[in-house]
Amino acid sequence: MQRTILAPAKVNLILDVLGQRPDGYHDVAMLMVRLSLHDRVTVALVPGGEITVACPGLELAAGEQNIAARAARLFLDHTGNRCGVAVVIDKQIPAAAGLGGGSSDAAAVLLALNDLLGAGLSRGELQALGVRLGADVPFFLCGATAAWATGIGERLEPWPGLPPCHLVLVNPRFAVSTAWVYQNLGLTHRRHMSKIPRFPEKMADLALLLRNDLEAVTSSRHPEIAEIKRRLTAAGACGALMSGSGPTVFGVFAGPAAAAAAAAQLASGTGWWTAAVSPV
Repeated sequence: MQRTILAPAKVNLILDVLGQRPDGYHDVAMLMVRLSLHDRVTVALVPGGEITVACPGLELAAGEQNIAARAARLFLDHTGNRCGVAVVIDKQIPAAAGLGGGSSDAAAVLLALNDLLGAGLSRGELQALGVRLGADVPFFLCGATAAWATGIGERLEPWPGLPPCHLVLVNPRFAVSTAWVYQNLGLTHRRHMSKIPRFPEKMADLALLLRNDLEAVTSSRHPEIAEIKRRLTAAGACGALMSGSGPTVFGVFAGPAAAAAAAAQLASGTGWWTAAVSPV
């Protein structure tokens, strides 16, 4: 028995860091959007109690240091199952890129096992498991195209106000550690409130929403971030922003043809990975 789940990428249109908590996590307010770019995660039940994760063409963290393996172990322990699980990930989302690929893969494992084992866990129960794996995991279990996330990212409110838009993702082909970014954030203020944004009526209104408190930290070490933003704007983006802790930057475009042309332009001669995508 096996199931294949599409695990989508995400971007953050807004990422406000509100302050550090006593447990070491940070309170955040984020506007998150699910994208058409996805990994393909196949989960199979196998004899014995071993959990394996394979990702052809990519070297993964060993054993249950891998988040997909941890997701499988967490689900089995929670439901009292002792079967073996084999996970194969067809990886299309760049790793350590600010696009939530690992968190989305973990969410896909939880969804697949819930189905395969007939566990019947509700969406809320799956999200409660997911936050134990990572702050972004609950978003990929909520089922919404866009959501306003607060707390450490686990409190989610669907946000149906996204106007039709197309995005170009640009990744400079190096990884960024989320832990390093937060360690170097150096909070000098604390927002008392970060309100859920009004629904934008036009693309220009959407572009005005874009902000990310982590961008200054990542770009201070990697000047490529500012250069990618500049080139996206020059290629016609009405707004550009780094997603998550980076280094992927996205630009917002009104139509698919303009997005595809910009993706091709920015890939040419730079060595950057690019993709034209849309919300799903």
